[in-house]
This record gives sequence, C-alpha cells and structure tokens, in this order.
Amino acid sequence: MQDWIIYTIGFTAQILFASRIIIQWFKSEKANKIKTPVIFWKLSLLGAIMFFIYGYLRRDFSIMLGQAIIYFVFIRNLALQKEWKPSPFIFKFIVIGFPIFAIWYGIFGADINYNLLFSQQEDQGIGTWLLITGIVGQLVYVFRFIYQWIYSEQKQKSSLPLGFWILSLVGSAIVLVYAIYREDPVLLASHFGGSIIYIRNVYIGLRSSASS
Repeated sequence: MQDWIIYTIGFTAQILFASRIIIQWFKSEKANKIKTPVIFWKLSLLGAIMFFIYGYLRRDFSIMLGQAIIYFVFIRNLALQKEWKPSPFIFKFIVIGFPIFAIWYGIFGADINYNLLFSQQEDQGIGTWLLITGIVGQLVYVFRFIYQWIYSEQKQKSSLPLGFWILSLVGSAIVLVYAIYREDPVLLASHFGGSIIYIRNVYIGLRSSASS
C-alpha cells in the first residue's frame, strides 16, 4: 500500500484524537474544572479503530497493542455515562464489529507472519531499545486509561482525574522520543500538539483541587 494512504489513515485517527482533546479542553476552560464530555469517548473509539489499522499497516506492534488494550475502557466509560445504549445502531455496530472482524481477519483472512511485526522493524533499522521505548511509551499512555477506568468505577462516574493528565504527559514524552527516531510524522505531530493541552489540563486540575 502506498505511503500516502497509510499516513492519511494515521492522520485521520489523530484528527479524531485531537478533536476529543480540544473539545474536552474548551469545556474544561469554560467550567474552570476538568470536564468529561460524552463525545470524548465516542471520538476515542473511532480514533482507536483508525489508529489500530494504521499500526497494522506500519507493522508497529506498540501502536496495535496500545489500542487493543484500551478499547474496552472507552466503551465502559460510555456505559458509565449511560450513553452506550442510546448510541446510534450504526455506531455500536462499527464499534462491536471491528474487533470481531480484526480477530477473524487475523486468524482466517490474512496470510500473516506474526514475527513480521518484530522482524520488519529490525529490517527498517529499528533496534530493540527503540522498540522497547515505543512499547513502554504506549503502555504508560495506555495505563492512563486503566487508571481513569479504575478511578471512574470507584466513583461510578466517568471522570478524567488529574492523574490521567500527568500520565498522559509522561507517556507522550516517551512516545515523542520513539516518534523522532522512528521518523513517524503521525506520532510526532499528535504527541507534540497533545502535550500542550495535557500541561494545561494538569494546571486546571491543580488549580481546581487547590480551590476545593
């Protein structure tokens, strides 16, 4: 597949991710505290699908792993907001259908050498240390949603706590290192721009905690 098509898919995913953060940021600035809009989770799910496809086309194991781990968390947050059942049928069909299709395709529909996920990265000059850096960055980035999920389950309310934004900033910094050496414009653009909003949300969260 031509590179421009692959990068278009990647940037489409990042536009969805960026949109969720910008919307959340605007709502938080207006409320003077961290807000968690429903659209944040819906855009997260659609972005995760596109980014998983991008990771597969780029043979980037760290991207695929990260999106697979947090997919359920996005759905669960919609359920906590009581917005999963009322969601349009086509949206739920895509969200539920994609992982089923991906599993079917991985087992029956594609001639895949799973070692290629690692060996091709070595062929592209990506050493073990860089692969580990990418995986660690993605895991920290993913763990922010695991932390957020546990926090929300305890509160029985979908929330984006201060710790979520701190983990976002740390994970983003690690992935930026990976993106620079990987020469991946999609990761570079998304995490550089996202870091600015993460810093702002950390500030809003600290200010809100101090005033409460």
